[in-house]
Amino acid sequence: MSLLRRLEKREHTPKEKSEADSPSAAEQKSVQRRPASPPRDAYRDLKTRVQNRLLAEIDPSMDVSQTAEVRQTIRRMYDDVLEEERVVLSRAERERLFEQIVAEILGLGPLEKLLADDSVTEIMANGSKKIFVERKGKIIRTNVTFESDEHLMRIIERIVAPLGRRIDESSPTVDARLKDGSRVNVVIPPISLVGPVLTIRKFFKKPLTVQDLIRYGSVTAESIEFLKACVESALNIVISGGTGTGKTTFLNVMSGFIPADERILTIENAAELQLRQEHVVTLESRPPNVEGKGAVTIQDLVINSLRMRPDRIVVGECRGGESLDMLQAMNTGHEGSMTTLHANNAREALSRLETMVLMAGMELPHRAIREQIAGAIDMIVQLSRFRDGSRRVITLTEIQGMEGDVITTSDIFKFEQVGFEDGKVIGSLRPTGIRPKFMHRLEEHGIHLPPSVFGVGQQRTRF
Repeated sequence: MSLLRRLEKREHTPKEKSEADSPSAAEQKSVQRRPASPPRDAYRDLKTRVQNRLLAEIDPSMDVSQTAEVRQTIRRMYDDVLEEERVVLSRAERERLFEQIVAEILGLGPLEKLLADDSVTEIMANGSKKIFVERKGKIIRTNVTFESDEHLMRIIERIVAPLGRRIDESSPTVDARLKDGSRVNVVIPPISLVGPVLTIRKFFKKPLTVQDLIRYGSVTAESIEFLKACVESALNIVISGGTGTGKTTFLNVMSGFIPADERILTIENAAELQLRQEHVVTLESRPPNVEGKGAVTIQDLVINSLRMRPDRIVVGECRGGESLDMLQAMNTGHEGSMTTLHANNAREALSRLETMVLMAGMELPHRAIREQIAGAIDMIVQLSRFRDGSRRVITLTEIQGMEGDVITTSDIFKFEQVGFEDGKVIGSLRPTGIRPKFMHRLEEHGIHLPPSVFGVGQQRTRF
């Protein structure tokens, strides 16, 4: 029987029991703990002691990027420490303790097993003791915890430090990313009243493909054929949706349709896009330093990108004054550019885009701004997250032009919901029967879509 099992047994054994069943004096000495502490505390004390010894003995100059070599080194030191401490553990306990210590030294501690779980799409730590995850669009609480807020802060520092970001009382929020591109947001006290708050939006280890989106019901084969033609024909596209609707994922899929012989510039706050083309230049904004200087904004990068001879400009998200520069780029020879923004429908996306242009500080008439928008953007892809947790495209909307002071639009595809069964939304993205006015641009690129893509000549079927 291992030491930890014997410690647990002693907690539930009456005092009258024979002393022969209790741990020996040597074993009691090997695990220093208060008699009233639960077995978990004994395990935690052992883990902390072994971990601290390893950290003290590991060579600081060791290249932690060589994971396999570092694991072997830690394994040898780990075995030596347990032998010196005279700690007796079962094989399963010994391996579990080793993996936890490796996660603390090389990874993100208790979060490692959640990051390795492919069914988890988002991780939310509300302080050190309340860890939630999202699975299949539903949020559930886990039994994973950190030892303390200080423990959680060490993990946060490990995430942000390699990126040159900082997190402290003077700068209590930060956006960052993991090595695999997963998006990270951190908020700490005094802004947060529940301790450090860590949110990780995971990226799929294998990026989603068009076939995945069709299989999940996010889009249909006809709408993808239409979108592919739009991207290849260098139409300017805005992907709109609320938080967590999959805008960046969808932008990543659509960017895969860009021809491989074009120069692509991506501009983001935290680099998330995973473009597969060879000629891709990735730019990332930078926050100010401790002195409040050295900031490089999205707007700065958009302006600079125009001097880098791009064929396509892909902006991760427009949030402010950079929207005006993005529109001007679209209007001055950089067709085929794409971006995302937050809005609940296509009409609100246009209104929000107008507001963000005004944030650039240029006192332009509203009509002039709307003319810029109508002239620059060809189509809006609207995404939504349904109550069953699914994320779907709900409209593909063409920007047709201006009528008076109003931007006119037309839905080419629209989602039709016909029911809700077994906790699932039943419906599909259907063509409206309207052919877009920019069809001549597709034909100029040698793309001829059959009328059936737009529902022409097809009988409207119900589900």
